Amino acid sequence: MPAPSSEGTTMANPLSADALVSALRAEGVSVVEHSGWRTNNRNHKGSWGPVNGVVIHHTVTSGTSNSVSMCFDGHSALPGPLCHGVIAKDGTVHLVGNGRANHAGSGDGDVLRAVIAEKALPAPDENDTDGNVHFYGFECVNLGDGKDPWPAVQLEAMVRASAALCRAHGWSAASVIGHKEWTNKKIDPRGFAMTDFRTRVTARLGKPTTPGTGTGAGTSEPRYQPFPGAAWFRKNPKSAIVTALGRRLVAVGCSAYASGPGPQWTEADRLSYAKWQRKLGYTGSAADGWPGATSWAALKVPYSS
Repeated sequence: MPAPSSEGTTMANPLSADALVSALRAEGVSVVEHSGWRTNNRNHKGSWGPVNGVVIHHTVTSGTSNSVSMCFDGHSALPGPLCHGVIAKDGTVHLVGNGRANHAGSGDGDVLRAVIAEKALPAPDENDTDGNVHFYGFECVNLGDGKDPWPAVQLEAMVRASAALCRAHGWSAASVIGHKEWTNKKIDPRGFAMTDFRTRVTARLGKPTTPGTGTGAGTSEPRYQPFPGAAWFRKNPKSAIVTALGRRLVAVGCSAYASGPGPQWTEADRLSYAKWQRKLGYTGSAADGWPGATSWAALKVPYSS
Protein backbone atom coordinates (compact mmCIF):
# COMPACT_ATOMS: atom_id res chain seq x y z
CA MET A 1 0.00 0.00 0.00
CA PRO A 2 1.21 3.58 -0.51
CA ALA A 3 3.16 5.01 2.41
CA PRO A 4 1.25 7.55 4.48
CA SER A 5 2.53 11.09 4.56
CA SER A 6 4.23 12.65 7.58
CA GLU A 7 2.13 13.00 10.75
CA GLY A 8 4.06 15.85 12.34
CA THR A 9 4.32 18.67 9.79
CA THR A 10 2.06 21.58 8.92
CA MET A 11 0.72 19.45 6.03
CA ALA A 12 -0.93 16.24 7.20
CA ASN A 13 -3.40 13.49 6.55
CA PRO A 14 -6.86 14.30 7.97
CA LEU A 15 -7.69 12.83 11.37
CA SER A 16 -9.79 9.70 11.44
CA ALA A 17 -13.25 10.06 12.97
CA ASP A 18 -12.07 8.36 16.18
CA ALA A 19 -8.97 10.55 16.40
CA LEU A 20 -11.05 13.71 15.91
CA VAL A 21 -13.45 12.75 18.69
CA SER A 22 -10.56 11.86 21.00
CA ALA A 23 -8.76 15.13 20.28
CA LEU A 24 -11.86 17.22 21.00
CA ARG A 25 -12.69 15.39 24.21
CA ALA A 26 -9.11 15.63 25.40
CA GLU A 27 -9.34 19.40 24.97
CA GLY A 28 -12.32 19.43 27.32
CA VAL A 29 -15.18 20.22 24.95
CA SER A 30 -18.64 18.64 25.05
CA VAL A 31 -19.11 16.50 21.92
CA VAL A 32 -22.29 15.17 20.32
CA GLU A 33 -21.87 12.68 17.48
CA HIS A 34 -24.87 12.94 15.16
CA SER A 35 -26.08 9.81 13.43
CA GLY A 36 -24.36 9.36 10.07
CA TRP A 37 -21.69 12.03 10.56
CA ARG A 38 -18.81 9.61 10.02
CA THR A 39 -19.84 8.95 6.42
CA ASN A 40 -21.29 12.39 5.65
CA ASN A 41 -18.86 14.04 3.21
CA ARG A 42 -18.28 15.27 -0.34
CA ASN A 43 -15.28 13.04 -1.07
CA HIS A 44 -16.84 11.96 -4.36
CA LYS A 45 -16.57 15.56 -5.58
CA GLY A 46 -12.89 16.20 -4.87
CA SER A 47 -9.90 15.67 -2.66
CA TRP A 48 -9.90 15.80 1.12
CA GLY A 49 -6.41 16.54 2.36
CA PRO A 50 -3.61 17.07 2.91
CA VAL A 51 -5.02 19.34 5.62
CA ASN A 52 -3.30 22.53 6.67
CA GLY A 53 -5.55 24.39 9.08
CA VAL A 54 -8.93 25.33 10.51
CA VAL A 55 -11.50 27.85 9.26
CA ILE A 56 -13.94 29.50 11.67
CA HIS A 57 -17.40 30.52 10.36
CA HIS A 58 -20.66 31.93 11.68
CA THR A 59 -23.89 30.23 10.62
CA VAL A 60 -26.19 33.25 10.07
CA THR A 61 -28.82 31.18 11.90
CA SER A 62 -30.27 30.89 15.39
CA GLY A 63 -31.14 27.77 17.34
CA THR A 64 -29.04 24.67 17.73
CA SER A 65 -31.34 22.10 16.11
CA ASN A 66 -32.00 24.13 12.97
CA SER A 67 -28.34 25.07 12.62
CA VAL A 68 -27.12 21.50 13.02
CA SER A 69 -29.69 20.15 10.55
CA MET A 70 -28.77 22.77 7.97
CA CYS A 71 -25.04 22.09 8.31
CA PHE A 72 -25.55 18.33 8.13
CA ASP A 73 -27.86 18.34 5.10
CA GLY A 74 -26.99 21.59 3.35
CA HIS A 75 -29.59 23.21 1.11
CA SER A 76 -30.67 23.31 -2.52
CA ALA A 77 -27.80 25.56 -3.57
CA LEU A 78 -25.10 23.84 -1.52
CA PRO A 79 -25.25 20.18 -0.46
CA GLY A 80 -24.04 19.20 3.00
CA PRO A 81 -22.09 18.75 5.03
CA LEU A 82 -21.36 22.47 5.34
CA CYS A 83 -18.67 21.94 7.98
CA HIS A 84 -17.21 19.28 10.25
CA GLY A 85 -18.61 20.58 13.49
CA VAL A 86 -21.29 23.03 14.62
CA ILE A 87 -20.49 24.89 17.84
CA ALA A 88 -23.66 25.86 19.66
CA LYS A 89 -24.27 28.81 21.97
CA ASP A 90 -23.92 26.48 24.98
CA GLY A 91 -20.46 25.40 23.84
CA THR A 92 -21.41 21.92 22.62
CA VAL A 93 -19.59 20.73 19.49
CA HIS A 94 -21.99 18.83 17.21
CA LEU A 95 -20.12 16.65 14.72
CA VAL A 96 -21.88 16.60 11.34
CA GLY A 97 -19.25 15.73 8.75
CA ASN A 98 -16.14 13.61 8.29
CA GLY A 99 -14.22 14.27 5.09
CA ARG A 100 -14.52 16.92 2.44
CA ALA A 101 -17.15 19.51 3.38
CA ASN A 102 -18.65 22.48 1.54
CA HIS A 103 -17.46 25.19 3.92
CA ALA A 104 -14.40 27.12 2.77
CA GLY A 105 -14.93 27.27 -0.98
CA SER A 106 -12.49 29.13 -3.20
CA GLY A 107 -9.93 31.39 -1.58
CA ASP A 108 -6.49 32.88 -1.94
CA GLY A 109 -3.57 30.53 -2.54
CA ASP A 110 -1.24 33.08 -0.96
CA VAL A 111 -3.24 32.74 2.27
CA LEU A 112 -2.89 28.95 2.14
CA ARG A 113 0.88 29.26 1.67
CA ALA A 114 1.05 31.61 4.67
CA VAL A 115 -0.96 29.14 6.78
CA ILE A 116 1.35 26.29 5.78
CA ALA A 117 4.38 28.42 6.69
CA GLU A 118 2.58 29.68 9.81
CA LYS A 119 3.35 33.28 8.87
CA ALA A 120 1.34 36.50 8.88
CA LEU A 121 -1.67 36.35 6.57
CA PRO A 122 -1.82 38.49 3.44
CA ALA A 123 -5.10 40.18 2.55
CA PRO A 124 -7.09 37.79 0.33
CA ASP A 125 -7.50 39.23 -3.15
CA GLU A 126 -7.81 36.12 -5.32
CA ASN A 127 -10.07 33.08 -5.32
CA ASP A 128 -7.81 30.58 -7.04
CA THR A 129 -7.59 27.71 -4.53
CA ASP A 130 -10.08 25.12 -3.27
CA GLY A 131 -10.18 25.50 0.50
CA ASN A 132 -12.41 22.46 0.96
CA VAL A 133 -9.36 20.31 0.26
CA HIS A 134 -7.17 21.85 2.93
CA PHE A 135 -9.23 23.06 5.91
CA TYR A 136 -11.35 21.71 8.69
CA GLY A 137 -14.39 23.92 9.26
CA PHE A 138 -16.37 24.87 12.36
CA GLU A 139 -19.70 26.66 11.90
CA CYS A 140 -20.51 28.62 15.05
CA VAL A 141 -24.14 29.51 15.76
CA ASN A 142 -24.53 33.28 15.41
CA LEU A 143 -26.64 35.59 13.27
CA GLY A 144 -23.51 37.33 12.04
CA ASP A 145 -25.09 40.77 12.26
CA GLY A 146 -22.52 42.18 14.67
CA LYS A 147 -25.21 42.38 17.38
CA ASP A 148 -25.87 38.75 18.23
CA PRO A 149 -23.68 38.04 21.28
CA TRP A 150 -20.96 35.40 21.51
CA PRO A 151 -21.42 33.74 24.92
CA ALA A 152 -18.19 33.12 26.80
CA VAL A 153 -18.86 29.38 26.90
CA GLN A 154 -19.26 29.29 23.12
CA LEU A 155 -16.07 31.25 22.45
CA GLU A 156 -14.18 28.99 24.85
CA ALA A 157 -15.44 25.91 23.01
CA MET A 158 -14.39 27.45 19.70
CA VAL A 159 -10.91 28.08 21.09
CA ARG A 160 -10.65 24.56 22.48
CA ALA A 161 -11.94 22.90 19.31
CA SER A 162 -9.40 24.84 17.25
CA ALA A 163 -6.63 24.01 19.73
CA ALA A 164 -7.59 20.33 19.60
CA LEU A 165 -6.89 20.15 15.88
CA CYS A 166 -3.72 22.22 16.18
CA ARG A 167 -2.45 20.02 18.99
CA ALA A 168 -3.27 16.83 17.09
CA HIS A 169 -1.38 17.97 14.00
CA GLY A 170 1.43 19.85 15.73
CA TRP A 171 0.24 23.20 14.33
CA SER A 172 0.44 26.59 16.00
CA ALA A 173 -2.50 28.99 16.31
CA ALA A 174 -1.36 30.56 13.03
CA SER A 175 -3.11 27.63 11.34
CA VAL A 176 -6.52 28.92 12.50
CA ILE A 177 -8.16 31.52 10.25
CA GLY A 178 -11.54 33.17 9.77
CA HIS A 179 -13.50 32.64 6.58
CA LYS A 180 -13.08 36.35 5.82
CA GLU A 181 -9.31 35.84 5.98
CA TRP A 182 -9.56 33.12 3.35
CA THR A 183 -11.64 35.04 0.81
CA ASN A 184 -12.68 38.65 0.32
CA LYS A 185 -16.17 37.43 -0.56
CA LYS A 186 -17.04 36.58 3.05
CA ILE A 187 -17.45 38.56 6.30
CA ASP A 188 -17.46 35.74 8.83
CA PRO A 189 -16.88 35.42 11.65
CA ARG A 190 -18.26 38.77 12.73
CA GLY A 191 -18.27 40.05 16.30
CA PHE A 192 -14.72 39.31 17.47
CA ALA A 193 -11.19 39.74 16.12
CA MET A 194 -9.39 36.70 14.75
CA THR A 195 -6.08 38.04 16.06
CA ASP A 196 -7.49 37.95 19.59
CA PHE A 197 -8.95 34.51 18.93
CA ARG A 198 -5.55 33.16 17.84
CA THR A 199 -3.99 34.61 20.99
CA ARG A 200 -6.46 32.57 23.02
CA VAL A 201 -5.70 29.43 20.99
CA THR A 202 -1.99 29.96 21.66
CA ALA A 203 -2.68 30.24 25.38
CA ARG A 204 -4.78 27.08 25.28
CA LEU A 205 -2.01 25.17 23.51
CA GLY A 206 0.27 26.11 26.40
CA LYS A 207 -1.97 24.19 28.81
CA PRO A 208 -2.24 20.41 29.23
CA THR A 209 -5.17 18.50 27.83
CA THR A 210 -7.89 17.23 30.13
CA PRO A 211 -8.77 13.74 28.87
CA GLY A 212 -12.08 12.28 29.85
CA THR A 213 -13.88 15.60 30.37
CA GLY A 214 -16.44 17.38 28.25
CA THR A 215 -18.65 14.51 27.13
CA GLY A 216 -22.12 15.39 25.92
CA ALA A 217 -25.41 13.74 25.02
CA GLY A 218 -24.95 10.64 22.93
CA THR A 219 -21.32 10.22 24.00
CA SER A 220 -19.45 8.14 26.54
CA GLU A 221 -16.06 8.22 28.18
CA PRO A 222 -13.40 7.16 25.67
CA ARG A 223 -12.18 3.60 25.94
CA TYR A 224 -8.80 4.64 24.64
CA GLN A 225 -6.38 7.35 25.66
CA PRO A 226 -6.97 10.58 23.68
CA PHE A 227 -3.95 11.75 21.69
CA PRO A 228 -2.05 14.14 23.99
CA GLY A 229 -0.61 16.10 21.06
CA ALA A 230 2.55 15.84 19.01
CA ALA A 231 4.38 18.50 21.02
CA TRP A 232 3.69 16.69 24.32
CA PHE A 233 6.15 13.89 23.56
CA ARG A 234 8.97 16.26 22.65
CA LYS A 235 8.90 17.60 26.22
CA ASN A 236 10.16 14.21 27.49
CA PRO A 237 7.06 13.62 29.64
CA LYS A 238 6.86 11.34 32.65
CA SER A 239 3.33 9.98 32.76
CA ALA A 240 1.19 6.88 33.09
CA ILE A 241 0.24 7.55 29.47
CA VAL A 242 3.83 6.74 28.42
CA THR A 243 3.69 3.46 30.34
CA ALA A 244 0.37 2.53 28.70
CA LEU A 245 1.80 3.43 25.30
CA GLY A 246 4.88 1.27 25.86
CA ARG A 247 2.82 -1.72 26.94
CA ARG A 248 0.70 -1.45 23.80
CA LEU A 249 3.84 -1.28 21.63
CA VAL A 250 5.13 -4.44 23.28
CA ALA A 251 1.73 -6.11 22.78
CA VAL A 252 1.72 -5.41 19.03
CA GLY A 253 5.27 -6.68 18.57
CA CYS A 254 6.97 -3.30 18.22
CA SER A 255 9.31 -3.33 21.21
CA ALA A 256 12.78 -1.81 21.19
CA TYR A 257 12.95 -1.93 25.00
CA ALA A 258 15.83 -3.49 26.92
CA SER A 259 13.78 -3.02 30.10
CA GLY A 260 10.46 -1.50 31.03
CA PRO A 261 8.51 0.24 29.58
CA GLY A 262 8.03 2.85 32.26
CA PRO A 263 6.47 6.30 32.72
CA GLN A 264 9.48 8.32 31.48
CA TRP A 265 9.56 8.95 27.73
CA THR A 266 12.91 7.69 26.43
CA GLU A 267 14.71 6.91 23.20
CA ALA A 268 13.50 3.32 23.56
CA ASP A 269 9.91 4.58 23.40
CA ARG A 270 10.68 6.56 20.27
CA LEU A 271 12.39 3.61 18.58
CA SER A 272 9.52 1.33 19.53
CA TYR A 273 6.99 3.79 18.15
CA ALA A 274 8.99 4.04 14.92
CA LYS A 275 8.55 0.28 14.55
CA TRP A 276 4.80 0.78 14.94
CA GLN A 277 4.76 3.52 12.30
CA ARG A 278 6.65 1.28 9.88
CA LYS A 279 4.18 -1.52 10.61
CA LEU A 280 1.39 0.87 9.54
CA GLY A 281 3.22 1.61 6.29
CA TYR A 282 4.97 4.87 7.13
CA THR A 283 8.47 5.30 5.73
CA GLY A 284 11.38 7.74 5.95
CA SER A 285 10.81 10.82 8.08
CA ALA A 286 7.15 9.83 8.55
CA ALA A 287 8.40 6.88 10.64
CA ASP A 288 10.64 8.91 12.96
CA GLY A 289 9.11 7.57 16.18
CA TRP A 290 7.33 10.77 17.19
CA PRO A 291 3.63 9.93 17.64
CA GLY A 292 1.00 11.49 15.40
CA ALA A 293 -2.77 11.46 15.75
CA THR A 294 -3.47 8.88 13.05
CA SER A 295 -1.01 6.24 14.23
CA TRP A 296 -1.99 6.93 17.86
CA ALA A 297 -5.66 6.23 17.12
CA ALA A 298 -4.69 2.97 15.38
CA LEU A 299 -2.63 1.82 18.39
CA LYS A 300 -5.60 2.05 20.82
CA VAL A 301 -3.68 2.94 23.95
CA PRO A 302 -5.82 2.08 27.01
CA TYR A 303 -7.27 5.06 28.84
CA SER A 304 -5.25 6.23 31.86
CA SER A 305 -7.00 8.46 34.40
